[in-house]
Amino acid sequence: MDKARIGLVSLGCPKNLVDSEELLGALVDTGAATLVDTDQPADIVVVNTCAFIESAKQESVDAILEAVERKRRGEISKVVVSGCLAQRYASDLERDIPEIDALVGIQGAPQISDIVFGLSGSRRRGSTPLPMLVNQVAPLTDKYPLIPPRRVRATQPWTAYLKISEGCDHGCTFCAIPGFRGRHRSKPMEAVWDEARRLVDSGVVEINLIAQDTTAYGIDLYRELALPRLLEGLSGISGLRWIRLLYCYPTMVNDRLIRTMADLPNVVRYLDVPLQHGDDSMLTRMKRGGSVSSYLRLMDRLRSAMPDIAVRTTFLVGFPGEDEASFRNLCDFVGQARFDRLGVFEYSPEDGTPGFSMKPAVPKRIAARRRRELMELQQQIAAQAQSVWPGREIEVLVEQADASGAVGRSYRDAPEIDGVVRFTGDGYRPGAWANVRVDEAGPYDLVGTAVG
Repeated sequence: MDKARIGLVSLGCPKNLVDSEELLGALVDTGAATLVDTDQPADIVVVNTCAFIESAKQESVDAILEAVERKRRGEISKVVVSGCLAQRYASDLERDIPEIDALVGIQGAPQISDIVFGLSGSRRRGSTPLPMLVNQVAPLTDKYPLIPPRRVRATQPWTAYLKISEGCDHGCTFCAIPGFRGRHRSKPMEAVWDEARRLVDSGVVEINLIAQDTTAYGIDLYRELALPRLLEGLSGISGLRWIRLLYCYPTMVNDRLIRTMADLPNVVRYLDVPLQHGDDSMLTRMKRGGSVSSYLRLMDRLRSAMPDIAVRTTFLVGFPGEDEASFRNLCDFVGQARFDRLGVFEYSPEDGTPGFSMKPAVPKRIAARRRRELMELQQQIAAQAQSVWPGREIEVLVEQADASGAVGRSYRDAPEIDGVVRFTGDGYRPGAWANVRVDEAGPYDLVGTAVG
């Protein structure tokens, strides 16, 4: 019997993308499924959803409704909804969109094949999918859910995300994630190392470590902030050229972690550390911990240990109580800290969070104006940070190449969210390395010529 054709729509952050890869891998591993593009006819379409903020929830609902409409037209047979929206709003989805065939939560990979195929654990090859049961969302476990190794990846072959923990213990007043992702649970260190080795064996040269809070890694399993120890083990994997840290909590970036980053040559000099604001009163209202002065000291410690480090952060504007004075303090802080990379989001009230009922609210038009103003300020700062590169050489991981030249990323550029390096040179292929002499620098991208 023919294999079931499976399509996937993956929404949201890289953490969700890893969940999507795990779901697909579990399905393909049965031998009863084959993957198809999302615009192709399919037996089953899995929509892995995001529910972080209102715009993400709406995007997820729109994707579900589109899949349901395709089902009505006969282009697909069944619709499975997984991920954060299913975990957070399972009963609402069951009531409002009854055309959904199955709901699977954020820890659904171990059960996905049985849910989709109704195989009762036997996983018979070629089995025909059985009728779905709506609402298979399970309660969260208190340990990191260990599943079979990922056999499907949605990223380019040379780069991968590796999730090292799930959930979050911080009580930020704007964030709903602990409510549907649960408390912090670390993946055992040996399991992380084993997964990294498998990724490198498959051709990966860059691993991007992700979690809701990567700096909290190990606190539950080992009673220590064990990220430095995890990095030491990863650094010894032959063939792994770049290890990148994303989603680090500022008050947990300690001196041991900084020393480890500085000492290990394949841990890139890049740190993503969301700060969310630069005004002490707003940080208190957000329950972020830390202060403007402690954040500035952190920047000094990072740059003292690694003068060439690229620091990325994100800020939230329009949170209840943010007046013009606190926004000006945020701008002043950005001017002092001089981040290499910066993103700005407008606050989205999320039900179930303390911020949802906080007053006074900031009008959307003011939040939008503050976002634009902060990004304009950052563009000037980023341009100045980039201006030191013309005349210097930088190592580049090639991602596109043709007769006109190539495009890649330096250690300063995380996948998808940062800039690129465009350069001329012959004979390069995606996944290869190039040394590039920088000729021009813009606020985000570098332009140069391959050398050597």
